[in-house]
Amino acid sequence: MLERPASGERAVIVQLDFGQPDIADQLEEVRLLTESAGGMVVGEVSGRRHSPDPKTFAGKGKVDEVAAMIASSDAQLVIFNHALSPVQQRNLERDLKCRVVDRNSLILDIFALRAASAEGKLQVELAQLEHLSTRLVRGWTHLERQRGGIGMRGPGETQLETDRRLLGNRVKLLKERLRRLSRQRGVQRKARRRGDVLNVSLVGYTNAGKSTLFNTLTHAGVYAADQLFATLDTTSRKLWIEGAGNIVISDTVGFIRDLPHSLVDAFHATLEAAVDADLLLHVVDSASNARDEQMAEVDKVLEEIDARDVPQLLVWNKIDLTEAAPGAERDEYGNIVRVRISSRTGEGLELLRETLAEYARAKAESRRKALDEAARLAQTDFYN
Repeated sequence: MLERPASGERAVIVQLDFGQPDIADQLEEVRLLTESAGGMVVGEVSGRRHSPDPKTFAGKGKVDEVAAMIASSDAQLVIFNHALSPVQQRNLERDLKCRVVDRNSLILDIFALRAASAEGKLQVELAQLEHLSTRLVRGWTHLERQRGGIGMRGPGETQLETDRRLLGNRVKLLKERLRRLSRQRGVQRKARRRGDVLNVSLVGYTNAGKSTLFNTLTHAGVYAADQLFATLDTTSRKLWIEGAGNIVISDTVGFIRDLPHSLVDAFHATLEAAVDADLLLHVVDSASNARDEQMAEVDKVLEEIDARDVPQLLVWNKIDLTEAAPGAERDEYGNIVRVRISSRTGEGLELLRETLAEYARAKAESRRKALDEAARLAQTDFYN
């Protein structure tokens, strides 16, 4: 895992309002993202705009305000909680004379910091290289000319073209390695699906408490912290449920607003645990003011990875912060659709276990009926 300075890099964060309803929550989120990356927020700049400035995203007046904040706070970098184009990022770094990081780069950096497994590291590297490929011009403009002169005559490529070609070769290699790992996972998942064990996957917005719940249920010791993206690598464990036997439960990477597409694509193999699950436990931070928006973002990513139709059970977590009572809610058909719990204190966990037992028994019954029907059809064919 990457090491960061104990004190952290001093950062000014920039959050512009383009008419979003949850601007305060977005500002708090970028603070957490910065701290999760090992940075220290020493200044904040905000403001309203009708639309982004094509050259600097923020406009000249706001850029001057950021420059003043850098000077007064002795900041080392500026973090925009927005996606910047390569041109905007280059112009901002030129005007501010300071390193500029956008939201996508920040999330990629946190992923690089957190990745622990070989597969996780491959996925992060792939996403970083694909992101970098659009920004190569920033580092190579001074070499963007044909090679020439003594010792410089060669294949007729510019340095920029050479670098892009080498980067493209590395991307192809990483994709092939991830495809092989995905095939291995596929074999393992098929073996699990052949049994009658219920497969459950934890999904939710980052920092909703998935890993804490996973550890509380399975005693797995997975890293859990009050940080964004504390978990990147999927971990699966067997869990004994009274009255239903063993189930398989998996902890997955958390989702976030405007998750870069390159990360969704790169982590597709890891997220397949959600695609192939019998049940998704959608863990929600019930104490968050932005919980509705966070739930919508999770559903958006689930749709993107073709997991939108997998049955969901809402797990209303952190009730210890809202003083809500533990409980379970059923729909008009009698199925439990939401359970209120606290994964930290353990309140409501028995209700969650009972709910998982219901789903496990329902799957076992469905499988038994399918086997009986298959046997009946086979017998009918035999006599006919």
